[in-house]
Amino acid sequence: MASKRLLKRDVNYVMGDIIDAAYIHQMAHPKEDAAKSEAIVDEAIKEYDELISRINKKDVDNKKSHFKSIEKDLETKANALVEKVNAL
Repeated sequence: MASKRLLKRDVNYVMGDIIDAAYIHQMAHPKEDAAKSEAIVDEAIKEYDELISRINKKDVDNKKSHFKSIEKDLETKANALVEKVNAL
């Protein structure tokens, strides 16, 4: 079972890397529309907040299955955001 601390660290690193990639693309291509990369950053921040609030939820019956579902959601959402960054 993943601990809260490790799961929070994973969420922080993954979403942080996605935000960094969007900003790096924005700096590397200054003539392109920055609104697309800003939208990806906003979405990553929204997903980050949602995942952290789910991790901090206190009234959970089965912590193991709860954390596993968060890990799966993190992977799914991160892959979708990475595809959007790659499409820029």
